[in-house]
Amino acid sequence: DEFISSPPRKTVRFGGTLSEILLKYEKGDTTDFELLKHQLSDPDIKDAQLISWLHEFRASVAYLTKELEQLVNILLKLPWLRRSREVVEEYLGFLGNLVSAQTVHLRPCLRMIVSQFVPPRITIREDDVDISDSDDDDENVSENFNTCHRALQTVARYVPSTPQFLMPILVEFFPFINKSERTLECYVHNLLRVTVYLPTLRLQILELIIEKLLKLDVSTPQQDIEDAEEAANNSASEEKSTEVGLFDMEEDEDRKGDKVVCASVERMAHPLAERLDILMTILFSYIKDVCHVDGKLDISNTKDLYRDLVSVFDKLILPTHASCHVQYFMFYICSFKLGLAEAFLDHLWKKLQDPNNPSVIRQTAGSYIGSFLARAKFIPVVTVKACLDLLVNWLHKYIDNQDTGANAYCDVALHGPFYSTCQAVFYTLIFRHKQLLDGNLRKGLSYLQSLNFERIVMCQLNPLKICIPSVVNLFAAITRKYQLVFCYTIIERNNRQFIPVVRSGTGGDLVQTCTNPLDSFFPFDPYILKRSKKTIDPMYQFWEELSAEDLEDLKKTIKKGSSEDEDDDFLKGETPQNDSVVGIAPNSYESTTRSPVSSIGSPADCYVPYPL
Repeated sequence: DEFISSPPRKTVRFGGTLSEILLKYEKGDTTDFELLKHQLSDPDIKDAQLISWLHEFRASVAYLTKELEQLVNILLKLPWLRRSREVVEEYLGFLGNLVSAQTVHLRPCLRMIVSQFVPPRITIREDDVDISDSDDDDENVSENFNTCHRALQTVARYVPSTPQFLMPILVEFFPFINKSERTLECYVHNLLRVTVYLPTLRLQILELIIEKLLKLDVSTPQQDIEDAEEAANNSASEEKSTEVGLFDMEEDEDRKGDKVVCASVERMAHPLAERLDILMTILFSYIKDVCHVDGKLDISNTKDLYRDLVSVFDKLILPTHASCHVQYFMFYICSFKLGLAEAFLDHLWKKLQDPNNPSVIRQTAGSYIGSFLARAKFIPVVTVKACLDLLVNWLHKYIDNQDTGANAYCDVALHGPFYSTCQAVFYTLIFRHKQLLDGNLRKGLSYLQSLNFERIVMCQLNPLKICIPSVVNLFAAITRKYQLVFCYTIIERNNRQFIPVVRSGTGGDLVQTCTNPLDSFFPFDPYILKRSKKTIDPMYQFWEELSAEDLEDLKKTIKKGSSEDEDDDFLKGETPQNDSVVGIAPNSYESTTRSPVSSIGSPADCYVPYPL
């Protein structure tokens, strides 16, 4: 009874040999051909039968012309990755024979392989809504990816032109940013693996990945990420407070939950920030692995990768306004060797001083120079001084050329690169003045005096009016302390000249003043993605709060008529409420200006009532 009720074993072959079937098909007899297609499409086909067919196909690839594209497509859809090792080896042999004999099938073969770069989809429906995504529970995912790369290497070995056909397919199959973190992680990881054995594609693949990361980055402003984290922390604290005392958990159960708690602490509350964090971690790991061989820095590999990354930086990052995190791939690779950091600064310097570059690119290059010098711990003081010399000398030459001409007046449109360079110099001094003066105070002061800040501040172009107020405030306080230049008279005059702008909105009229006419930003502001920031933090210079001595000196700059409450507000980094002073209202620029405006790890935005 058991034998009768059980289905027959599918080991029987119908229709003769493959060559016979294909010859009959050419003569118009399609019966066996249709039967063959049916057998190959059967999900229950046995490994032994599949190996037998594949063996015959390997020997008959000459017949698989463009006219038999439908049959080839069926073969490419076979679930060969999840079969026995024998099936996998036979299939790889078949792929090699197919593309070498019939290059017309190269694209379909590449598409089939690249489609396996993400975990398999599983079908999930909730309330008649399809929410299918990748299957994270597949234990063989890693092994399957290895096999895919073997297949791609096999095809590339037989067809040297594979890279030029492969790249458009890699672009086409890149998952949408709303796909699961696991799907994006696997695809990006596999793309980076391709660069190892197809090095001619590395630049294009890095460009593709960084372009996608950039879209994620600009879709998640830093303020949105911080708001999401704050909301998540508040929610977690509320849940915790309601659960206190309800249950007495066993100690061993607490230990079991530790890993889960750690994982949840590392997750970003903002879903797009979570994806970006994972992908940035992969990119940093890739950069480290390429540049290091057996734990030691490989200079040749590092230089080659640096050139590719600078090329991507120029094409994608530099023209993009106010990205928050992606640009840190340059920060990271420059940390490996001082020569790379100096090369990057030199590259930015050439962009800044070249009058043939668009003004916006020159201004952004200035922002990168200032932010990089201020934030990179691995840049020594001697390099900082060399850069300041270059920048300040350029400013003095610019003033020589402009200060007596017809354009010798304050105008961002005319002198944008000049103002951006001024802000870079001021910002660098704010972060690095202690190191510049460390060791030999007299020698340090002599160096700072030689920069002749007074001429820059007092010139007709009036940079203190254009630069971000928080940078100007701190620069003024530091230069006053060391008697380098007295900025407050100019700042007061500039404050009186601010013309408030009335903007109408749904909430009524709002009086605003443009506090960032340069529309500048600081590209190396504090990095806030939880996982990948572990790579950046050890080499990152956070803002150090002023010492008690510095605070005492700064208090002396406040007008004697100020109340004690206002002193306290300034010490806390807050803006004193003083009706006699024109307040600087929030405006559209502030959303793209982070440092040093009250972001974590940056100087607080403060208003100082300056002595007249």
